[in-house]
Amino acid sequence: MRVLRDPAAPPALDDDLVIHGENLAVLPLLPDGAFDVVYIDPPFGTGRTQERRTLRVVADAEAGTRTGFGGRRYRTEELARLSYADAHDDLPAFLEPRLVQARRLLADHGTLYVHLDPRESHYVKVLLDRLFGRACFLNELVWAYDYGAKPRRRWPAKHDVILVYVKDPAGYWFDDAEVEREPYMAPGLVTAEQRARGKRPTDVWWHTIVPTRGAERTGYPTQKPEGIVRRMVAASSRPGGWCLDFFAGSGTLGAVARDLGRRYVLVDESADAVAVMERRLAGPGRARDAAGP
Repeated sequence: MRVLRDPAAPPALDDDLVIHGENLAVLPLLPDGAFDVVYIDPPFGTGRTQERRTLRVVADAEAGTRTGFGGRRYRTEELARLSYADAHDDLPAFLEPRLVQARRLLADHGTLYVHLDPRESHYVKVLLDRLFGRACFLNELVWAYDYGAKPRRRWPAKHDVILVYVKDPAGYWFDDAEVEREPYMAPGLVTAEQRARGKRPTDVWWHTIVPTRGAERTGYPTQKPEGIVRRMVAASSRPGGWCLDFFAGSGTLGAVARDLGRRYVLVDESADAVAVMERRLAGPGRARDAAGP
């Protein structure tokens, strides 16, 4: 894995890349039709600053500290703080030139996944219908989860939308045999053989968020779980194929691509995000480690 900072010339796709730079400046440098999968998780336009703090508790007998179990005194230290501004007045206008580039960068058999908040997804879908053509719309995926605040004056919003478009509706790659199966919700209605095999996921994915103390947690705000990104990469990319995320954040696409034996290019303008990705992607990954050098 190489890290490039503000490249001025087209980078060679001879190694996995993390690129520190503004994506609209970087994307024109990448080659036409190079990517099996483009996955993006752009800012949702909440108008808030997304922030994640990493804390630790340290024993401290000094006055003014807090008292815990058994009368022990301690203080809390902040180890790290990662944040970014999640605000765009017009998300489709912001995304349009970037999505034009995404279409150029997709292989003829390629697939685009755009991860969105339900408040924005319908506006972006109209844009994608125009840029790709309505015949190229493949799916609207719903990722449902159950965590966080639950307001009492409306139904709690606990899902994201992922819009799926293909470059060529007659020739896109989709291998459902590569996708991890899941248990049947009504196992008594199917045979023992079907129960043992499990079912293919539908367009509604029930999957937890990144666990607070999970091994994959990086501390980056709005980090997405590897489980949902793995489904996209496994189904829509070929072994050894290239995958692109130009709002890369914590680098989840890169971690998944590496472990599935795919290649990746990750782009982000945040120095904090690039530092997180460098730490996360330093190893060879399960698939490549098993295959050897």
